Amino acid sequence: MTIGVIGSNSFSGINFCNYLLSQGQEVLGFSRSPLKETAFNPIGTEVKGFRFVQADLNSDQEMMFSEIRGKGVKYLVNFASQSMVAESWEHPYLTFNTNVLSKIKLYSFLIKQKFLKKYIKISTPEVFGSANITSSSYKKYNPSTPYALSHATIENYLLLLFKQFSFPVIISRFANFYGPYQKLYRVIPLAIHKANRKEKFYLQGGGTSRRSFLYSDDFCEGIYKMINTAKTGQTYQFSSKEYLTIKKIVKMIYVKKNLIPKKYIINVKDRPGKDKDYKIYDKDTRKQLKWKNKTSIDKGIDKVIEWYEKYKNNFNQKDERFKIKV
Repeated sequence: MTIGVIGSNSFSGINFCNYLLSQGQEVLGFSRSPLKETAFNPIGTEVKGFRFVQADLNSDQEMMFSEIRGKGVKYLVNFASQSMVAESWEHPYLTFNTNVLSKIKLYSFLIKQKFLKKYIKISTPEVFGSANITSSSYKKYNPSTPYALSHATIENYLLLLFKQFSFPVIISRFANFYGPYQKLYRVIPLAIHKANRKEKFYLQGGGTSRRSFLYSDDFCEGIYKMINTAKTGQTYQFSSKEYLTIKKIVKMIYVKKNLIPKKYIINVKDRPGKDKDYKIYDKDTRKQLKWKNKTSIDKGIDKVIEWYEKYKNNFNQKDERFKIKV
């Protein structure tokens, strides 16, 4: 079977495509950007079982529809998103155009395709704001940013499609994920990059917010479990059992690079609408999908450092090179 992946050049998409190929699956990948350099993308254009189509969800939908129809894609995973939280305040139209309007057009096409067995929506616990989620039935939406609001909106629309038309959606919410090939504007690779250069790290809000982080292999296995065993119309949440402050994670990285954290970590003002904590309930997911995360944050960071060391000569330019351009 061919598994479709929209947003295949995103960090999560790249890792999931690579995971699928390792499982012997055929992959049809879509991304608005061309295939990137190997430092950020281990999949080339000539990899057996992988077909890449450069297409923008906002402007090239007919091309995407033709490819999906031609392959008779039974399982479709969508990572495509305007995913920068702070920038969603600056460019709310772009956020909603990609995360809501263009996806509604996609669903209008998909709902007519009888070959589609499962559509997996990659969402975020940010739809609930800063919350201690203690039940899988928790539904108190309380988004704090345009980014989170866009995900809450499309979640509800998908559940409406399931209710009215049995659209085969599965909604998934993941803790923060990280791993090799992640762009340097994300906190873990950025801290590694800064520590490697013996530069100061400016920590928003003093890094007091608490998060759970999932290593990329655990994240990918969770999605693959949903493809194989999850029920449509259901929501699955994935987390690790390690809840750490951002400051502790950054300090851990500077220590691993043999630096004294207090000399390099500088507290700065927090960004608007930043939630304090995301504590995700995932006991049902672990039981129903027989899934569990296997990589601790300590070992996972070591693997990211190993990747960084391999490609560090590629990362000598200014950090602006690695930021998303909207």
